[in-house]
Amino acid sequence: MKVTFLPQNVTVEVDAATLPYGEHGKRLSVLDIALNFGIHLEHACGGNCACTTCHVVVKQGDANLAEMEDDEADKLDSAPGLTLHSRLGCQSVVTGDVVVEIPDWNRNYVSEKPGQ
Repeated sequence: MKVTFLPQNVTVEVDAATLPYGEHGKRLSVLDIALNFGIHLEHACGGNCACTTCHVVVKQGDANLAEMEDDEADKLDSAPGLTLHSRLGCQSVVTGDVVVEIPDWNRNYVSEKPGQ
């Protein structure tokens, strides 16, 4: 399966059988995949669904993410910039090809190069 991260426009190919689990969010979550491939995605709570810093917007492939659970929906209610396609990266388990956007206001410019 492929995951594309915007605005970086980086696509990674994920082999679910071999991707190591970094214990950041659920296994094979958007957060887990991002960190395995060196893509910065904030996660102040360590991927425990206790904050909204890993908020992403799904641009394509909503159906290729595990269904949202009540804890995630409740937490998202307090996320800035909430959209109909918002998900928490730590809870969004990828099951097929997806394109997600890390919103500008959710990127850490201290740890990233400007323009990424």
